[in-house]
Amino acid sequence: MNMMCYTKKSIFFFLCIFTFTHAWGFAEDSKGYLSVTGPCHLEFPKDHGSHPGYRTEWWYFTGNLQSSAGNRYGFQLTFFRRRINPIGSEKKWPKPASAWRTSQIYLAHAALSDLNGKRHYYDQCMGRGGLGIAGVSRDHDSARIFVEKWSARISPKAIRLKAVAEKFSFHLDLTPLKPLAVHGNKGYSRKGSTPERASCYYSLTRLETNGQVMLAGKTFAVKGLSWMDHEFSTSPLEPGIIGWDWFGLQLSDNTEIMIYLLRQKDGRWHPASSGTYVRSDGTTRHLSVHDIESMVLDTWKSPNSGAVYPARWRIRILSPAMDLYVSSNLADQEMRTRESTGVNYWEGSVSVRGNKNGRRVDGQGYMELTGYAKPFEAPL
Repeated sequence: MNMMCYTKKSIFFFLCIFTFTHAWGFAEDSKGYLSVTGPCHLEFPKDHGSHPGYRTEWWYFTGNLQSSAGNRYGFQLTFFRRRINPIGSEKKWPKPASAWRTSQIYLAHAALSDLNGKRHYYDQCMGRGGLGIAGVSRDHDSARIFVEKWSARISPKAIRLKAVAEKFSFHLDLTPLKPLAVHGNKGYSRKGSTPERASCYYSLTRLETNGQVMLAGKTFAVKGLSWMDHEFSTSPLEPGIIGWDWFGLQLSDNTEIMIYLLRQKDGRWHPASSGTYVRSDGTTRHLSVHDIESMVLDTWKSPNSGAVYPARWRIRILSPAMDLYVSSNLADQEMRTRESTGVNYWEGSVSVRGNKNGRRVDGQGYMELTGYAKPFEAPL
């Protein structure tokens, strides 16, 4: 169920469709923008904020919640930033420049999965930087990302999320239970065959969550676990990669797994596919594509987009030895975002069961599936 939070944003509609369709992976000229080519050497809390010299950036929050009555919910809140002009182009603007001129466009997606009621609600917002509509602000120890009435404030000890839509809303407080997990080589996360096809990428993989959800005119308290990703880059997807499958899994033994599998046109995983295993003490182990085996066990076909998405997986990790079954908690958690990013993708709550080092383990998490409704293949 899709609701729109647009007000004055219709004048940006076609611009945002164009720029963010590119942001999700089409080929483009990256000259005039910063490039990720090696270890990121991230510093916090500074790097919770914006990196405006890179083309694309997102802050991504998901989680599984439960009310006092035992009802289960999944939530998503994602903020996208997109630079639409090369660095230095502002110097060519007329003087004085209009307050409406900007180099940055922002979008946000929010969703709430009512797992007991078997309904998925989502909304989308967009706005240009400046004029108080959307942007990123920083003070000495926190960063605030906002689009219209939606916001995320990130500080070292707490994150506060707010999303207000027509049919649902949530206000959530997230407290890190583990240190930051920095992926790849000091945050340098490869996404292709050449050094610049990469991003700076880190996560908070276990966030204690408390707050309120509003749905169907009722407001109730919830608690659970959440996950945060923050990633920025300039490079588009490499030609031949048509989409990706991402997993953020929180296991019952206080460990977590992040995996992204880059799907190629020939059906194989790109060699840059990888992941991170987060131990109970917060230390990490990089997982290469050779450490991960996956098999789709079941699928679901969207009656709206016609896309056929994996709905159940078997995922094996060689070390530590894990054999996991990952299943969607609600078949239809498809995000159809024609009015903003122009992309259909599946983003939803999942459950995990299996064994690890010979012992039973279960868990929960989120899964993102892209390129099934339409390949993200970049032109050669």
